[in-house]
Amino acid sequence: MKNIFYLLNTEEILNRIDNLTPNSQPQWGKMDVAQMLAHCSAFQDIAMGNSFPKRSLLGRLVGRFAKPIFSNEKQVPRNMSTIPTILITDQKEFELEKEKLKQKIITFQKEGPEKCTTHPHPFFGKFSSEEWGIGIYKHLDHHLRQFGV
Repeated sequence: MKNIFYLLNTEEILNRIDNLTPNSQPQWGKMDVAQMLAHCSAFQDIAMGNSFPKRSLLGRLVGRFAKPIFSNEKQVPRNMSTIPTILITDQKEFELEKEKLKQKIITFQKEGPEKCTTHPHPFFGKFSSEEWGIGIYKHLDHHLRQFGV
């Protein structure tokens, strides 16, 4: 299974990000490409322990049952709801967001699994570092597929 902690998987993701342009159009969803990059960057902050959104009531009730969506081999479904605090609706600058995300991915990969947050995911709950590595890859893959790269 692909995992962002594997260097080859990280390089693949970074290359795909480099294939995005300011004119890349989504195949589904409402975010433009710069907003998507900012959203992915905000999600990286959660995994890195730099942001701590509160657990939702719905997440507390059903999150553990839905958790395999984030850590199994299947692709993340299109138009899946997101964590409200990382839903990006304001305008963002493409090149800035692209570089911020790439640097966060590189840092996350280099620091390794031992630096993952122990704070629970706001919906799914507690993740092991292995689950974070798989989930981060899947989240990035989902949004890069959204923009055709």
